[in-house]
Amino acid sequence: MGSRRHLALTKSIQDALLRDPKSFRKTLIGRILAFFSIFYIKLLRHSDERFRRLRIEVYGIDDEEYRQSFRKEGREPALVPMGDLGFSGSTFFSTSDSKYLVKSLPRHFEHSFFQDDLLAPYSSYMKTHPESLLVRITDYLYAPCLTLGSIARITPAHHIIMENVLRGKKDSSSSGAKWETYDLKPVDYFYPERDLVPEPLVSEDTLSRLADEFPDKIRLREAEGAALRRIVEADTRFLQEANAVDYSLFLVRFPAEEERIPRARREEDRWRVGVVSADGRWRYRAVVLDFFWGRHKLHAQAMTGVVQTFNVVGRQGPMSITTTAEEYRGKFLTMVESILEVV
Repeated sequence: MGSRRHLALTKSIQDALLRDPKSFRKTLIGRILAFFSIFYIKLLRHSDERFRRLRIEVYGIDDEEYRQSFRKEGREPALVPMGDLGFSGSTFFSTSDSKYLVKSLPRHFEHSFFQDDLLAPYSSYMKTHPESLLVRITDYLYAPCLTLGSIARITPAHHIIMENVLRGKKDSSSSGAKWETYDLKPVDYFYPERDLVPEPLVSEDTLSRLADEFPDKIRLREAEGAALRRIVEADTRFLQEANAVDYSLFLVRFPAEEERIPRARREEDRWRVGVVSADGRWRYRAVVLDFFWGRHKLHAQAMTGVVQTFNVVGRQGPMSITTTAEEYRGKFLTMVESILEVV
């Protein structure tokens, strides 16, 4: 079933990216036929013109090259499944050229928050802050019709397409062996998805992705350190105003002598390509991920009551998913400052 599901989902995503969403027309017969779909479901681009302008004007992505990343080349599949990662049930794909990732948003409160609350402000913010570390989202796909596959949670109906910050790893001179990745969140929160789920239900690899700790310092020269502080403060202020919590800093470092990693063509792309450490040993990449938990959404409000009841007995302390956006931002900034060393 897994292989069939992945093949069908790959085709759904490819068709959506190569189809003009304006050509789609809802009909009664079409809705009925779509409803009985299990694996292959029709997807459309949401706000396609908005994302096209973001790609071209802000991210500097050529539209034809972008489409080419999702086309099949010879025997190489256009999308490579990366498995169902984490506790949200998200499915991940990577394009075969490693430029982009496809992540499903199966939980209603996540995709409704992004679509209804965050999408327009995010678009405006990225236009005025091209140097932002917020992960660059290049497309958002959704199913225009209800299907049995999405109801049964077999096939997700909402997906974001975003940059892959590990681009170039598989082509590196060290075969990627020396590349290190860290998914960083404030460590003084209690993470129910990590600490309450019984171990047999999740893999050790999945557990290791949660609330990593960076065992070193990000060593930067004064100008780079000041720039990083300024960018992170602006990004987290935006997320606080959007009432988002539980986001993380995804940090990558690899040897500075990697020959196949190009220099940044634009100043605003430097954290996507790699900022060289002050001692010349490492290159750092960083993006802010997973800002889809809106504190004001019904699910988060319900979780707050559950957590407060649980803490009467468990006394585990505050959880990242139920704190205020202001408090989470403060602790996130403290975490970034704790791993930053300006030389």
